[in-house]
Amino acid sequence: MNSKAMVYIQSGGPTSVINTSLYGAIKEAQKHPEISHIYGSLNGIEGLLNDRIIDFGKEDPEQIELLKQTPGSILGTSRHKLPKDFHDEEYSKILETCQKHNIGYVFVNGGNDSMDTCYKLSLLCKEKGLDIKVMGVPKTVDNDLAITDHSLGFGSAAKYVVNTVKEIILDAVCYAKGKVYIIEVMGRNAGWLTAAVDLLPEEARPDLIYLPENKFDMEGFLKKVDALYKKKGNAIVCISEGITFERDTSNARIDSFGHMQLGGAGADLAKIVENKLGYPIRAIELSLPQRAYSFLTSKVDSDEAVMCGTIAVQKALEGMTGHMIAIKRVSNKPYKVSYEPVDISLIANVEQKVPTSMMVDDSKMAPSFREYCLPLIQGEIPVQMENGIIKSCVLKRVLVK
Repeated sequence: MNSKAMVYIQSGGPTSVINTSLYGAIKEAQKHPEISHIYGSLNGIEGLLNDRIIDFGKEDPEQIELLKQTPGSILGTSRHKLPKDFHDEEYSKILETCQKHNIGYVFVNGGNDSMDTCYKLSLLCKEKGLDIKVMGVPKTVDNDLAITDHSLGFGSAAKYVVNTVKEIILDAVCYAKGKVYIIEVMGRNAGWLTAAVDLLPEEARPDLIYLPENKFDMEGFLKKVDALYKKKGNAIVCISEGITFERDTSNARIDSFGHMQLGGAGADLAKIVENKLGYPIRAIELSLPQRAYSFLTSKVDSDEAVMCGTIAVQKALEGMTGHMIAIKRVSNKPYKVSYEPVDISLIANVEQKVPTSMMVDDSKMAPSFREYCLPLIQGEIPVQMENGIIKSCVLKRVLVK
């Protein structure tokens, strides 16, 4: 049998279940003698560029099991953008690494920009006539990948946002005269995560919800905050980090994909409230725990992450390449999905935003959004603890020579 090695790449922003997809791929690959070795590329595509890949065959089985409760990218990640020209030296280095280690299967686990990398690799191998199958596994807490019903990582991040915002609100309403709270949630151009707070019950939900899909009206916002504070002694606002209003972003860092580093919108907006209305303020940026908190991992999200990793390996072994495993919703009640490979060219660099049909106004979402989102945050995974601390996977990271 002419067996070949596989290599797994994690790319872009981490999530609570990115390592769970890796777990699914590893466990499936171990069943097939056609896969001679299971490798991991350190720091995304940079691992293949610099010949820094590790051998999962050298890792302890108990550590592999802990992948399911380990947030962050265990292999390290990258936002490196590959050049358009396939004659660039970078592609030669990638192919050298693949040929050196007899790699015949490449799996790219990531979001929009990562699928661009996946697409380019699949085209490269096709153009060079190489028998290397390249498959994508969906991932992004922003939930903005096209074609797939939702992205791996979103359900767990939404579950964290919903529960954290609920507890912030229960604390905030303790005072007869409190503050104006501005809670900043992740989401550059798509407000799926921020919209998730609409799942909260009436007694513990924000007053206003602002998504980047809608033009932000500063004058209207200040009038509503003023009215809320006068009526009940506080105002609680959830915003996506990507909403746009006049503020200084001159010092923001730009990554290789042309994306400005976000964050700080909540603090800037709170300062405007303080200056214009004179009310006491508190800005809260939920920040990294949204995507990296294993204790609130959704079981639905975890189970689907395992399946996407598993099916990506199965399809590659069947000879498929240049596709991403998309999640297709079959029904809401009961919640049921199927998994279908989709041509990566339809997904790379395309954003899925919250549709207008799922919005009502800046205080609530439509019932269709709640029907869509609620199943994704269901269930809990068993979490191993030691001395009151969540156990996480620790790899030996034995480099392949």
